[in-house]
Amino acid sequence: MVLDNLVFGHRQAVDPDVPFYPVNLGNEKEVGKILRKEKIELVMHFAAFAYVGESVTDPMKYYFNNVASTLHLLRCMIGSGVKKFVFSSTCATYGIPDKMPLVETMPQAPINPYGQTKLDIENALKAFAHAYGLSFAAFRYFNAAGAAEDGTIGEAHTPESHLIPLAIDAATGKRPALQVFGNDYPTPDGTCLRDYVHVDDLSRAHIAVFDKLATPGTALFYNLGTGTPTSVLEVIRAVEKVSGLKVPHTFAPRRAGDPPALYADSSKAVSELGWEIKYTGIEPIVETAWKWHSANPDGFKSET
Repeated sequence: MVLDNLVFGHRQAVDPDVPFYPVNLGNEKEVGKILRKEKIELVMHFAAFAYVGESVTDPMKYYFNNVASTLHLLRCMIGSGVKKFVFSSTCATYGIPDKMPLVETMPQAPINPYGQTKLDIENALKAFAHAYGLSFAAFRYFNAAGAAEDGTIGEAHTPESHLIPLAIDAATGKRPALQVFGNDYPTPDGTCLRDYVHVDDLSRAHIAVFDKLATPGTALFYNLGTGTPTSVLEVIRAVEKVSGLKVPHTFAPRRAGDPPALYADSSKAVSELGWEIKYTGIEPIVETAWKWHSANPDGFKSET
């Protein structure tokens, strides 16, 4: 079943046959009723605010939603006897690392409130595993990207901040030229390197971890990325190749706090979970995004 307050989510993204509850996580009374009614055994938590820049200008919003609401959920779960939890964390907990690729044991020093709120919950989960027998896995996502292969589900953010949909919108004329922040980084083409991982690959990792949570107090941490760094200009070229359209773009100064490169060592997830990464290159990921955006130029509004 799905619980979502629909602040950013879309009801149309959920299969109509799946039980759906438009409820806030902080409403312990209602959440408790749902956990007991549906006989829930495991909770996967994705309901964070995730705009890094906004977290800097409005940290209160991020601490109340990403930390306080999550603590309400966890207290409700433990009180209802639900002791298995899968948490969507982020590579932003690492801050600006000294070396690449990133492994799970590297120091975590977030440079923005968004990353800090995710790390705060990781730390709370460790304490709850020890004190209450909660079993959890925290997945540190890299750049989630792409859309469902059949084109039925895709990205529809307001405002949009992800590079691939921004590049597609620039190519189709939905927005002005794409701004590329920095072309003087110590990378092969001067633009930032990031690790783009397909949403379907992410979902497979979540399912693969279920059987690892049977023992009370289990605490697991995994990076989820392809390990292949892709530059901003390489993403632009992939969008141009897949769409057959030019992506107008301009260069702007670097953004404060943007590391030159961020990419994962996900060998732990591969070896321990048997995780198989299907989308290993940027072009197949862009192909799924292009299919979604072509069929749904107004996002989920196209269906209403």
